[in-house]
Parts: sequence; C-alpha cells; structure tokens
Amino acid sequence: MRTPTPLARLSASARAVGLAVATPTEGGEPLLARAASPWLRRLPYGVAFGFVASLLPVTVTVLVNDYRVNGAVAGALATAQTVPLLLAVARPLQAWWIVIAADVLGALFLLGADGGAGRSWPWTPMIVIGYLALMVAVGLREPRRTLLGVWLATGAAGFLFELISQSRSDGIHLLLFILSGAVLLLTASLRERGDAQRRLVEQETISEAERSRRTLLEERARIARELHDVVAHHMSVITVQADSAPYRIEGLPEAAREEFSTIAASARESLSEMRRLLAVLRSEGTEGERAPQPGLERVQQLVEATVRAGVPAELSMPAELGPVPQAVDLSAYRIVQEALANVVRHAPGARTRVSVSADDGRLTVLVVNGAPEKARSPLETSGTGHGLVGMRERVRLTGGTLDTGPLPDGGFRVAARLPLAPTPAPAPEEPA
Repeated sequence: MRTPTPLARLSASARAVGLAVATPTEGGEPLLARAASPWLRRLPYGVAFGFVASLLPVTVTVLVNDYRVNGAVAGALATAQTVPLLLAVARPLQAWWIVIAADVLGALFLLGADGGAGRSWPWTPMIVIGYLALMVAVGLREPRRTLLGVWLATGAAGFLFELISQSRSDGIHLLLFILSGAVLLLTASLRERGDAQRRLVEQETISEAERSRRTLLEERARIARELHDVVAHHMSVITVQADSAPYRIEGLPEAAREEFSTIAASARESLSEMRRLLAVLRSEGTEGERAPQPGLERVQQLVEATVRAGVPAELSMPAELGPVPQAVDLSAYRIVQEALANVVRHAPGARTRVSVSADDGRLTVLVVNGAPEKARSPLETSGTGHGLVGMRERVRLTGGTLDTGPLPDGGFRVAARLPLAPTPAPAPEEPA
C-alpha cells in the first residue's frame, strides 16, 4: 500500500475544508432556541436587529459622504453587508456566503471610488464590526473544519486585495483576519464546552434511568425467586398428599386412586418445571436465599435490631393477625425491613413507630419516623430511591397500594395496604 505524499495529503485536507465550508450544518435551529426563558430565546434576534439597525444607515452615510459612492449602489451594498445578520441567527454559514460576497464586491467598488484615498480599504470599519458579529454566530454553530475554512477564506480575500493595490491598503484586512480568528476560536471553545456539558447531563440521565431499570429488574427477579420458594412448598405438599392418599384413606375406589396418581404426577411435573425456572432466576452468590423466607413473625427482631443501631423504635402488632398469604407475609416483612433501614441511614436517632394491623380483608403496614437528631449526621445524605422502587414493585405484584412521602415535621411515612385474599376475577359478560 502506497503512502500518500505530503502534497496529496495537503490536497485532500484542502478539499475537506472546502466541502465543509460548502456544506452548512443541518437543522437551522436558532441560537439559544433551547433556553428555558423566552427572553433568552428572543435575545439573538434582538441583538441581530440592533446590529442591522445601527450599521445599515451608518454604512450608507459613510459610503455616500466619505467614499463618494452613488446612493443606490451604497444602499445595495449596505443592505447586502448588514441585513444577512438576521439570517445568521438560524443559518450563519449561508449568511456568511452572502456577506463575504457583498464585502468583496464592495471592495471592488471602493477601489475606483473618488473619495477612497486615505480611507480604510478593502474593508470599512462597519464591515469589520458586522463581520465579527457574524463570526460569533458562525462559531456557535459550525464545526471546527468549517470555521477553519471561513477563517482562511477571510484571510485569502484580504491578501488578494493587498496584492491588487498595496498603496490603497492600510492593514485593516490583517486586523480583520486576526480578530475573526480570535472570535471563532473563543466561540468554538464555548460551544464545545456547552456540548460536552449537555452530553454529560444526558449521559447521567441515561445512566440513572438504566440504574433504576436494573434495580427494578433485580427486585423483580428477587421477588420471583421468593414467590417460587413459596409456591414450590405448596406444590411439594400437594405431591406428598396425593401420593399418600391411597395409603392413608382406606376403601378408595380405583378411579379415585387413579385421580390421586394423576394429581401427584401433574404436581411433580410442575415442580420440576419450577425447579428449572429457579436455576435461571437464582444468580451466583444467592445461596442464602434457599433458607426459609422470613415473615411478620420476625418483624419484632427487625425492630430490636433497629433499637440496637441507636434508633428508638416501637412496634404495634396484634398477637394474632389471622391467616396471611405467604406472598403478602414476605412482602410486608421486606417493606418494614427497607423502611427501617432507610431510617437508620438517613434519619439517625429519629423516633420511629412500626404498626401492623389487619382489617377489612387487608393488611396495613405503617412505618413513621420523626425528624432526625440534629446532633447526629446521617450516614447517607442522598439516596438513589431504589429501596422505594422495590417497595412499590412488591406492593404492585400483590395487588396492594403504597403511600410514601415526607411529613411536615421533617419525618417520613411509609404506608402499605396489602390484600389478604386474592382479588376475585370479574364475571364474564353475558353474550348479547
């Protein structure tokens, strides 16, 4: 493979710069269009209108009175050199094409003007001011390669007129070349810094959304594993009872024995399927979850552990709650566990009350803490909210409701209501 020569590389770079100058950035969104304040969104138009309103009459007056240019020509040149600044708010590169062509044409007219002797040439002071304002808009919109092409075109135009008439030139083309380069460099740096900050904010937003989604999926997998353990227990009981029924119950007819055998076989098949599912749901390092799942009978232990951690907590729970489904029992325990853990982390020393009651076919779990002690700093000053995500997911899967939020005194409240019986399915509609 042949290595390209320096001349070939230079030619390719020149073509790339020329293509960049000829290809404006897509879109046409006005500058500051994404600003929150409507005044900021209108600011670029106001600034552009101010430049046009001030430069247009001054340019006409100077061309007519100082350079002795015909009034109609002066008006046309002044309009072409200043009005495109309004276009630069949304399409700065297209505005630059018009302005640079008008500036070059104006320099050619001034070359033969009667009053050009001793005056600035090829650019007038008004051209310098308007051109620098245009460079601000170009620098805030276009990429680096385009800015390099614009800057080189500006210098090439001034150098060409320097070659045409060195006696008329007063060095203003060199001034414009240096100032335009400085403005383009400054505005491009500001734009790239703003783009980097915006991408960082977007990435942080995406990362937070991914973390929340991952937490939700992990909590769902954990709930699925726990529910599997609950259901697997019942399926095992069904299998054992169906297998032992012919031996425990005397005088069963043959049809009943076959029915029990079929029930046991179906239960064993379902249990095998659930064990295969368990192998998928369980991740590495979760062997501890194979132990019997906790329930409301262990809430007292949670409260005692919280007291040992320095949080004055008290529990209100009747001795007999009645029959509680295992899924609801486990979810209630996990909600109390997470709520007390949040108190220890974020509100050390806060007086906490845990209440568990059953009425109207629902289990109510209430964890309320007061304001943290001012003398003790929290273990964590900001939370991710992942614990609340897990609470909501558990409550949603059991068909209950969850209410969480801060209290006026600086405390926090977690209230969950879980059904003690499955919600009956709606009756099928009668055919019309």
